[in-house]
Amino acid sequence: MNYEQARHNMIEQQLRPWRISDPGVIDQLYADRREDFVPDAYRALAFADVEIPVAAGASLLPPKLEGRILQALAVQPHERVLEIGAGSGHMAALLAARAKEGWSLEIDPAVAAIARANLGRADVENVHVEIGDGLSGL
Repeated sequence: MNYEQARHNMIEQQLRPWRISDPGVIDQLYADRREDFVPDAYRALAFADVEIPVAAGASLLPPKLEGRILQALAVQPHERVLEIGAGSGHMAALLAARAKEGWSLEIDPAVAAIARANLGRADVENVHVEIGDGLSGL
């Protein structure tokens, strides 16, 4: 699979039609290695407009939702972010690339371990994955 072509198609055919036009977000998603956060069994779907299962009850959001979230939040480099539900760690990595520091709070220890492993392989050092209930806060 040609990941660079798939990434380009994802941006041009999914994100731009969904009015994701912030140049910083588009550049970030061109540089992003989304495929590294997808379980091997679903790697061929890394750029598809679908939720991708990560573990029981956890999934990777569709690309257009991730792009819309990044654009809407407009995270600044001096800010700290909190994500509830770690999933594969991909959204935390995207947010942390724009922020000073990030936390991802995950209730399921197995899912937290997946996110930590993916973030570690991607050399994302400014995200802390904590185990806990998002209703209780960090």
